[in-house]
Parts: sequence; structure tokens; C-alpha cells
Amino acid sequence: MRYDTQHVARIARAVGSTSKAGTSPLTASWRRSMTHYGLDPTSNGTPDRIEDRELARRRDRMGLLMEVAGPRMNHLFDLVDASGCSVLLTDASGIVLDRRCTDGEATAFTDWGLHPGADWSEAREGTNGIGTCLAEMRKVIIHRQDHFLARNAGLTCMDAPIFGAEGEVIAALDVSSARRDQSEPLNRLLAAAVTRSAGTIEAAHFRACFPGTRIIALDSCEGLLLAVDRDDLVVGATRAARRALGLKPAGPIVPSPAADLLRGDDAGGGFDAANRSALVRALARADGNASQAARALGIGRATLYRRMRQFGIRR
Repeated sequence: MRYDTQHVARIARAVGSTSKAGTSPLTASWRRSMTHYGLDPTSNGTPDRIEDRELARRRDRMGLLMEVAGPRMNHLFDLVDASGCSVLLTDASGIVLDRRCTDGEATAFTDWGLHPGADWSEAREGTNGIGTCLAEMRKVIIHRQDHFLARNAGLTCMDAPIFGAEGEVIAALDVSSARRDQSEPLNRLLAAAVTRSAGTIEAAHFRACFPGTRIIALDSCEGLLLAVDRDDLVVGATRAARRALGLKPAGPIVPSPAADLLRGDDAGGGFDAANRSALVRALARADGNASQAARALGIGRATLYRRMRQFGIRR
């Protein structure tokens, strides 16, 4: 594939610039690609591909995520299929684990390197949707010549990170297109769909990681989730919830009483409302039978009565 000399010159100017443009996130990624990873924007070839055995090992390690992500990838693909896009799921290293695309476009996407086993880390491919999303832990749109390698400049990629149950980046969700007429307004619409889908995958994965706990949303945002055990200890929190509560962004959290953690916090109202709603629903389903409602909630009857008094609930 012939490279565009103007593309290469544009990158060189930006990387060497001291102007405001030279400090943009895109330029920072180009600079990492060139100076930190030692990549050449004129490099030919396709992304490296790991061996099938290693791919199988990585898929197995990410089995729970792939299980919850599969149906949501299908839904996202149904939304973007008409736009000529593929949907990819990668691990935290940028290795593609799974793909959705039409049979008619499978060969073309494979030729671009958009296939299971391909390594799209920023260290290997420079600035690209998957690698830069993972490196910066944020959603990105890398539109055609935003890519560092000239051979990737025909692609447009919209990506969002997926954070694990301990707040760490575990994956990226990608929608890519090789259409020449891919417009920026369409990119923004597709990016919004990717972000929503990544959020639903992250929430479903979080719930699956804490079986036997109550999952409580701090507000209407699906991403602000806490896992609370039957002793009312918070044993897990999503990345967004950690940020909202001032907890460390990643790693295991020390189990803390939910009331202590949220007392005085703006999110406390959301937590109390969620607890009260859960009690009201359980009592309604049990037709007011306190013993039955307590069993459904996984708590003792005395605890149920105490919470009913706390929230002003009358039988």
C-alpha cells in the first residue's frame, strides 16, 4: 500500500510543534507512536496476529466478559450494519477477541487486519481507535488520517473502554468502517452507540462478577453501581461509582458499611432511594408478608423491620 507523503509530513509537523495544536490529545498519541514506540508512519504490512492457541487462551481468560458482551455486540451490529461497519471486542492489550461483520465484508475487514487475533495496541499500530482508547482509557474517534500509520488512514474507528469489576480497563469495544464517505456527523452518532453499548456490557459484567449481592445504582446512570452484601457492606464498585465516591480508581476495595460510605455524600439520597424502593417492591410482591419479603431480600426479619422504620415504611 502506498503511503501519503502529505500524511507523513502532517504528523512530523505536529509532533515537532510547540503550538497549541502540538499539545492536543491526537498529537500526544502521534508523539508516543513516534518517539516512545519508535514507529514509522510509512511502515507497510498488516497488524501482527497472535497464534490460535494464544488467542484461545485469551478468550478463555475473558470468558465471562465475552459471554455478557456477545448479545450486546449483536445488538450494536444490528444498529451499524447498514453503515458498512464491523464490531470488535478486544482485551486490555488490544488483541481482537471477537468480531461482527457481514459475510460479504469479512474478507475486506480481514485484509485491513480487523479480525480475531490481530494486535491493535498503540505500541504496534500507533494511533488507532482500539490502541489509543486503551492507552488513554477514554472513548475516541480516530477518523482516517488521524491514524499514525499511513496504511491505516483509510479506516475510521469509534471506540470506548470497558472497565472491569475492580475499576481496571479490561477491554475496548470498537466500530470500524473503511468507507470513503464516512462523515463526522455519522461518526458521532456511531460513537454514541458504541459508548452506550460499552456501558451496558460493563454493567452486565459487573453484575455477573458479584453473584449473591444486591446491585444498587446510585442514580439513574447505569454506570454508577455498587455491590452490597447481605451485611450491608459495599464489596464492589464500578469505575464511575468509585469516582463519584472518591474511592481509588482501581483495585480491590476494603468492604465498608454502605451507610458509612455514603453518609453526607450527594449520592446518599440515590442509595437510600434505591434501598427504600427495594423494600417497597419486596413487600408488595410478598403481599405485605414481612417474613417472605425478608427472605426475598436475603436479610433477617428484624433487619427488615429496622429498615422499614428507617425509611418510614408502614405495612
